[in-house]
Amino acid sequence: MSAHGTDGVRRPVIAIAGLAIETSTFTPTRTLAPAFHPDRGDEVVARHPFLAAYEHAAEFRGALTGHALPGGVVARPAYEELADEVVARLREIGPVDGLWYDVHGAMVVEGLDDAETDLLARIRAVVGPDTIVSASMDLHGNVTRELAHQLDLVTCYRTAPHEDVDATRERAVRNLVDVLTTRPVEHRRPVKAWVPIPVLLPGEQTSTRVEPAASLYAQVAEVEAADGVLDAALWVGYAWADQPRDRAVTVVTGWDTDAVVAGAERLARAFWDAREDFAFVAPTGTFDECITAALEPGAARPFFVSDSGDNPTAGGSGDMTWGLTQVLAQPAFAAPDGPTLIYASVPGPAAVAEAVAAGVGATVTVTAGAEVDDVHAGPITMTGRVHAVRHGDRDAGTEVVLQVGSVFAVLTTLRKPYHHEHDFTDLDLAPREADVVVVKIGYLEPELFDMAADWMLALTPGGVDQDLLRLGHHRIERPLFPYDREFATPPDLSARIVPPSDEPLGATP
Repeated sequence: MSAHGTDGVRRPVIAIAGLAIETSTFTPTRTLAPAFHPDRGDEVVARHPFLAAYEHAAEFRGALTGHALPGGVVARPAYEELADEVVARLREIGPVDGLWYDVHGAMVVEGLDDAETDLLARIRAVVGPDTIVSASMDLHGNVTRELAHQLDLVTCYRTAPHEDVDATRERAVRNLVDVLTTRPVEHRRPVKAWVPIPVLLPGEQTSTRVEPAASLYAQVAEVEAADGVLDAALWVGYAWADQPRDRAVTVVTGWDTDAVVAGAERLARAFWDAREDFAFVAPTGTFDECITAALEPGAARPFFVSDSGDNPTAGGSGDMTWGLTQVLAQPAFAAPDGPTLIYASVPGPAAVAEAVAAGVGATVTVTAGAEVDDVHAGPITMTGRVHAVRHGDRDAGTEVVLQVGSVFAVLTTLRKPYHHEHDFTDLDLAPREADVVVVKIGYLEPELFDMAADWMLALTPGGVDQDLLRLGHHRIERPLFPYDREFATPPDLSARIVPPSDEPLGATP
């Protein structure tokens, strides 16, 4: 089961596997297997340069990992196809000492409420009960008691926006390598304290840039630093899936039961006590209010507006035309010499193909959007000048910029998030010089945040509507804040000790 290094020392073998997507059950799209852009075998290892720092201590073998852009529910045949390949590749790898489980935590599959646990059960059936499994997750994931049981080690991001993705993955691997190389076989599974917290909030109200989340996540490191604690993790949960597992959770692992329990309960109480203090990360308003503010004399430039309801990186379809329709209806942008506004983006394969055929500088009339998500607005028809064309983007395929009046609308073959300055400059756009930049996003990602002289969060409709009550959840476990403001009895925030993965879970306490 172990490999020999050049020095003759036996090294543990660690496999890498996982499927990751953040899934909105309120988005009408379906996610298919190619969307995960799977890496296989050596590709998996090569994707994570930090693994080189641990190659002296362990041998890493990639099975299959896939990371899809957030979106709609994963079609069951797509999941079965990928899960079967994960299992087959793990069989080919053979016996392993450990497994790094690289997942998000909010994947929804047709017919499965807890897909991460289902996939791990299939993996466990191959790698066996003795394999130590360490998971890295997004803090917007969901951790059921069943998932905590199947895992031995688990950690999640500590920043939102997520600026510690690689650091979190490395922490999961480092913990796994340390356990496999420093602890006797019979003492490799730490104590796991799990506390569900009856709170469900959108990420835009729980950003670690602002309070109270900034202070809450500062406590995670403090808990982890306690003697006898290996790792501490706090999940906000994922708000746009209508499932019983949706809620905040904390899991603390370590070797001292008292310290682990105390840490988990401290984080859970702190989160619960702060529930009324969470607020949006930026000033909010209706779309019209945000555009009006952006056009006020003296408003800082560039002024960014988040069209949050159709944010593709939170699970929105990215296909809605509602926001662009509202922009083009504004008289201020009707003439080419009006305030410059960039809008990113709306998919429209046929529109893109027509613009490409016409060429840069040509005037075209095209129709785009709402091919799958037409709940709030139908396809939009525009006449404008082709400003730019770009081929070969990993997410978008081909991108086109159409100038309509003073609006520069980005159209794509496939949906794409716009998070980086080069996403715009590659299209011959100058976001820093624009008056207004409207992006389908929630909180601004770091590069956009740095570019924005000012910004507002528009509370727009869509599959990731920030107004959770307006969405209409039916399957969440109640009582749950903010759906319920009054609780008949205080929530049970005591730590549940989850049995090791090689022992039966037993009934829910």
